[in-house]
Parts: sequence; C-alpha cells; structure tokens
Amino acid sequence: MSRRVVRQSKFRHVFGQAAKADQTYEDIRVSKVTWDSSFCAVNPKFLAIIVEAGGGGTFIVLPLAKTGRVDKNYPLVTGHTAPVLDIDWCPHNDNVIASASDDTTVMVWQIPDYTPVRNITEPIITLEGHSKRVGILSWHPTARNVLLSAGGDNVIIIWNVGTGEVLLSLDDMHPDVIHSVCWNSNGSLLATTCKDKTLRIIDPRKGQVVAERFAAHEGMRPMRAVFTRQGHIFTTGFTRMSQRELGLWDPNNFEEPVALQEMDTSNGVLLPFYDPDSSIVYLCGKGDSSIRYFEITDEPPFVHYLNTFSSKEPQRGMGFMPKRGLDVSKCEIARFYKLHERKCEPIIMTVPRKSDLFQDDLYPDTPGPEAALEAEEWLSGQDAEPVLISLRDGYVPPKHRELRVTKRNILDARPPSGPRRSQSASDAPLSQQHSLETLLEEVKALRERVQAQEQRITALENMLCELVDGTD
Repeated sequence: MSRRVVRQSKFRHVFGQAAKADQTYEDIRVSKVTWDSSFCAVNPKFLAIIVEAGGGGTFIVLPLAKTGRVDKNYPLVTGHTAPVLDIDWCPHNDNVIASASDDTTVMVWQIPDYTPVRNITEPIITLEGHSKRVGILSWHPTARNVLLSAGGDNVIIIWNVGTGEVLLSLDDMHPDVIHSVCWNSNGSLLATTCKDKTLRIIDPRKGQVVAERFAAHEGMRPMRAVFTRQGHIFTTGFTRMSQRELGLWDPNNFEEPVALQEMDTSNGVLLPFYDPDSSIVYLCGKGDSSIRYFEITDEPPFVHYLNTFSSKEPQRGMGFMPKRGLDVSKCEIARFYKLHERKCEPIIMTVPRKSDLFQDDLYPDTPGPEAALEAEEWLSGQDAEPVLISLRDGYVPPKHRELRVTKRNILDARPPSGPRRSQSASDAPLSQQHSLETLLEEVKALRERVQAQEQRITALENMLCELVDGTD
C-alpha cells in the first residue's frame, strides 16, 4: 500500500475568524453602485469606505480604532459630482488617499489625524485627463507620488501627484473597457485585463505591450490579474460555460497556463488579494459569503487550495490591510474588512502557533512607508525594489505627513526656441525667477492654511463659549 504524503506547508492550518461585534463598524450606508471594485481601502491608520450619497460621490474615512456605531452626522469626504467608483491609499503616506469617479476626475485628499468638524470638500489636487468615468486607481509601489488611473475611455494615465502633471498616457493599447490593472513588485511592468478577453503585460515607459495572451479565460465576464512574487501572473475569470476559473501564467511563455482550475458556478467576479510575503492569494467574490485562499508554490500543481472562510452574510466589497498593519503578536497573516449592507466587519487570518515569540518565518521583511524613488527618477528609466522594514517590534505609523503639490509654471516648462544651449551663468536669472515664483506660491498656500486654521479656532472658541453659557 502506498502512503499518501501530505504536502509540507506552514500555511496549511491558516484559519479565519470574524471580529467580535464591538470591533465592527456599524451604521455605514455602503454604496450600491454596480461596479466591480472593492469599495473599501484600509491602511494602518484609517478605514475608507465608498458610501451612498444623495447627490455626487462620497466616501467615509474612519480611524481604525473608531469601532462601534458611526454617527449619522460623521464628516464625509465629498468633492465628486458623480458616484465614487474606486479609492486607494498612498503606500508612502498613510494620510493621503486617491478617489476615482463617474465624473471623469481623480481627486487626491489629505486626511488629518484628528476627526474633522465638517465634511472634507477640498482635495489637494484634482487630476483631469479622462473623457469618461474613471474606475480603476493604483499607486506605484516604489516611486513617490506616482498614481495610475484607468477610465471608460480605454486610456491608462500615469500621474505625478506632486505636480499634477501627466507623466505617461497609454491610449492606444486597449480597444475596449479595461477591467483591471496591476503593477509588478518594482513598478516596471503592468498587467492589464480588458473586455476584449486579452491579458497584456505592458512596459509603461516604453509604451509597448511586452507580452499578451488572448482568452486566458474563455468566458465573456470580467477577468482579474495580479503579479506574483515569482513574476508569474495569477488570474481569475470565467469559462465558456460561466464557471469561475483561476489560472497561473508565465509571461515568458503564454502558450500554456502553468495551472488552470475550475472553481464553481456563480456570477460574482472573484477579486484576488495577493500577499507576496507568504505567496498566498485570497479570492473574494462580490455577493459571495466566503473567502477562499490558495498557496502559490514552485511545485505542481503550483496553486494549492488551503481552506475557505465561510459566513452567513454576502460581501458587498472587501478591504485588505497591508502587512505592516497586522498584529504580529497574534500570528496574524492577513486582515480583511468585509462590507455588509450597513456595516463593516474585520476578518482576521491567523497561523496557530504555541510560542509567543516573534515568528521570523511568518514575517519576512515587508515593504515599509518609504518610497525608493522619486517620480522623475522612475520616469527616466530607473527601477528599485520596495524599501523593506522588519515587523519584529511591531509597526508604528509615522506622524501626519503633508503632501505638498507644486504645480509647474507652464511658461518655464516651454522649450527654448532656436538651437539648444548648454546651461551657463546667463540662465541663472530664469531659475532664480522660477524658485521665487515657487516660494511665493508656497507662502500664499501657507497663508491660506493659517487663515483656515484661525477660522476653525474662532469657531471652536464660539462653541466653547456657548457650552460655558449653557452650563451657567
């Protein structure tokens, strides 16, 4: 008799557990917009959720510790004139979030560490370049202030948020609606899926498709794709018979899949959340009431089923906490924020261990909040891997850091007419003038901020006086 050998893996016993009732976020009117994004974004400081709005587009930002019932008058982030379709936290600044909307714009917001008194209505910058709805956002993993947006106009735009400029526009790559976009680990390549059923690997700086695969999944419903740690592409999609399917592909050989597995019959698009540190991918279907998770390895069958977390309520959306926001003392390897119709419920994935010591094998060094490159360096062709941090002593989010936007002066950006000259002392007055204009702009912005703070102080003082009078 041959004995069946059980595959060795430290993640075989990962189990999920929903947070207790007092750790959930209640009374949140989650958006009912029909759009296949996660509707939720989370980082070590804040939880952001797209919510229903009477008019325009709105999302709510809560400090992670503010669990329980959310006051109906809690301040919202309201600036879009049509529904918000996607939100994404900046990986290099925990107080900065971008939002994409049906109104064709992308807005970038600075969220204060304190709870604001009234709605946040003024973004730091509005990025206008798409001609139709913007449904996908993704920050560059290693370059500071680089943001990607993809719209219903089949165009991908890569922005420098620090200046408001378009760095790159990829407008002839996709003949139809773009379903998903994902950066690789150092941000040198993009994986995109499109309504034309083609999976593409794009070098954005060269503006060319490096590799493509038609009908990675044969069904007509939307496909999703993410890069894995090994440089492979993990995809979710549908078969011709509308069965959900997952695939693993090698971009150097798109002819045959590395792995292809049929799952079940359901309409919900499977959103893949990939953790490169553990090489586990979590699949959350919109409208499902379960999260399935798989480990991706170098051994056949390459995608190994681990387990399923099941609950009674279907999910409207899902937030995925970055590794630096997890509790390492509890051997937590992933945390999800599941959206119900009127609440958000954390779901914690843990690896059971007897020891209370730091588990080196579960927590390799992970990307931290520091950018490895500036936007200009990345655009010029430089690549860098993420700056890693250790989680041995836990992670403490840095204090509030302000995103400063310096809009370029269009007049100074014009190339000089006539033959090009090498830079010399005669160019000095122009650069001085440019720096003087920048300084004046900064002084003006600072004055406006001081004025706003003074108005807020006056309002708070008035409220205090009223309270004192009321007690007398």
